[in-house]
Amino acid sequence: MKRSRVAVGQEPRGVRGREPPVFSVGMRLTVLGKSPSWQDAGGACSGYLLQEGDTSVLLDCGNGVFGKLRRLVDYVDVDAVVLSHLHADHFLDLVPFSYALTYSPRRQQAAGEGPPDTGAGAARPRLIAPPGAQEVLRRVVGAWGNEDLVEKAFGLEEYTADSVIEVGPLRISFGQVPHFIDAYAVSVQGSSGAGRLVFGGDSRPDAGLVRFARDADLLLVEATLAEPEDDGARGHMTAEEAGRQAREAGAKRVVITHISDELDIDDARRRASEAFGAPVAVAAEDATYEI
Repeated sequence: MKRSRVAVGQEPRGVRGREPPVFSVGMRLTVLGKSPSWQDAGGACSGYLLQEGDTSVLLDCGNGVFGKLRRLVDYVDVDAVVLSHLHADHFLDLVPFSYALTYSPRRQQAAGEGPPDTGAGAARPRLIAPPGAQEVLRRVVGAWGNEDLVEKAFGLEEYTADSVIEVGPLRISFGQVPHFIDAYAVSVQGSSGAGRLVFGGDSRPDAGLVRFARDADLLLVEATLAEPEDDGARGHMTAEEAGRQAREAGAKRVVITHISDELDIDDARRRASEAFGAPVAVAAEDATYEI
């Protein structure tokens, strides 16, 4: 039986036994973490909770995201985690997430009966990740001495740029974008009548991203840099470049993200808005967006 989801600001039902929340029609995006590769003070790296009805999908799971997630939903009720690419600031909190799914009392309750190491009936969310994820995760998690920790806690599925994946009412597709490693933008189409979210992941300015994000109802696009990289290959954008990409894509609403609290946020908002030609929001933890 599907368990209830928890609305923003509520405790997980498994803690207090509250009644299931009532969700609005359409998708809701909640920012859990928006930092680049180093966390804001008290913040988290890349992580976004997307919900429609009783379906919950986590986009990226970077440093600090798991603790932020726990304030909003019961982690055993997360249906899937989708990774944009395999840099640590986008996946490292899969480690505590996996330990919780493997050993915690909440995991035992989700299984219904038996000790924590009993697999039957336990929560096992899908982990939808880029090609090569199993090898990378084993190499990284092996430093803790248990290289198959993540793939035992999650149902690992490796996608390609041609993949179309359904999680509950959500239809998820991918577009490769230029970064320092293989990286993907993620498009999530809601159920009939709902809008479309495009998460650009990590990318330098790219015509392919513009095509992929065409007419997005909400474009979540990185704006990591104060100035363009001036040495070697590029992998990130400035606020102006993010706004320009959004304008070229014809996005209806824009949120810039992957931006440090050490930058001038008001200036970044201004520059992105001028390039976009309309107001642009800057991602902030706990901010929510209806799509």
